[in-house]
Amino acid sequence: MIHMRIRASTAPTSSVHDDTRSWQEIVAPYARPDTKRAVFQLVDTVVPFLALVAALLYGVSCYGWAALPLALPAATLLVRLFMFQHDCGHGSFFKSRRANDLLGRALGVLTLTPYAFWRRNHAIHHATSGNLDRRGVGAVLTLTVHEYLSLPRWRRFLYRIYRHPLVLFGIGPTYLFVIRQRIPMGSALRHRQSWVSILGTNGAIAAVMLALAVTVGPRSVLLGYLPVVLLASSVGVWLFYIQHQFEDAYWQADADWDFRAAALQGSSFYDLPRILDWLTGSIGFHHIHHLSSKIPNYRLRDCFEETRKLQSTKRLRLGESLKCAPLALWDEKRRKLVSFHAIDRTPERCGLVEPGGPSS
Repeated sequence: MIHMRIRASTAPTSSVHDDTRSWQEIVAPYARPDTKRAVFQLVDTVVPFLALVAALLYGVSCYGWAALPLALPAATLLVRLFMFQHDCGHGSFFKSRRANDLLGRALGVLTLTPYAFWRRNHAIHHATSGNLDRRGVGAVLTLTVHEYLSLPRWRRFLYRIYRHPLVLFGIGPTYLFVIRQRIPMGSALRHRQSWVSILGTNGAIAAVMLALAVTVGPRSVLLGYLPVVLLASSVGVWLFYIQHQFEDAYWQADADWDFRAAALQGSSFYDLPRILDWLTGSIGFHHIHHLSSKIPNYRLRDCFEETRKLQSTKRLRLGESLKCAPLALWDEKRRKLVSFHAIDRTPERCGLVEPGGPSS
């Protein structure tokens, strides 16, 4: 659990002045990359990750399935490396944009995520999170109750399949990271940067995999690294889901949408145990990250512990978060995310449809 203590620091600590200072002033001191901390993070993550992957590939080639348990710790470190790539996309990991881009592209080969393509979509997500009129890019598709009930039965069925936990956190991540991110879409001329990003990443992945296949054999590469990617992708999609898909999340029409409200009310404070916080690059402080994406992961906890106003956000603990998995629809009347079961059971009483009106 997160220890609620105020630490001595040269950064501004919480005080009565927080009530009069703007959010931009409050978070600005933390939106400063620290090269030493960034390099230290790379060393303490890349070295054990590469060692685990090497041991895994060697173990699979010599002992077969018996080596697969090594895939789990390797996958957790791959999640942490993705968080570094995420920071690079925001220009917050290093001071240098060039250094951020070089590292981001290199990590994209390990995470199977084309850096520039993902960076563009993720920037759109930050600019539209919680906006009902600008859904669809870089986010989990979420329908309102009215939209869902207005669909024909077969499309409702497809949406239910899409939002089923086995699909959303199992089949979906595999499709996204292994297949979808390998295929450029749209016109090559209009979306040149995305095409270059995807095809360039594909080429680099192919080169690395070929080198490994020649060294330890294609079977070892497939059985060794694929489980690491699949486990890490499922964890990554779960983290992305829980950051915005909780009962009291923020959704507003474009005319009423507010960036700061979307950040502080529509992004979760996922209160994870310390080891999970470390492995996930402190992304649980997601309300702070959306308030200022320029804060690097290694300063998010400092910002939280030294800013009282950010500590009043409702916490979402690990056990509680599992109850959010069935949530699938935004109820515009009650201003909450609800499950399919809620509207199947009592649509009229919940105020989801007019009494006597259609419920299917």
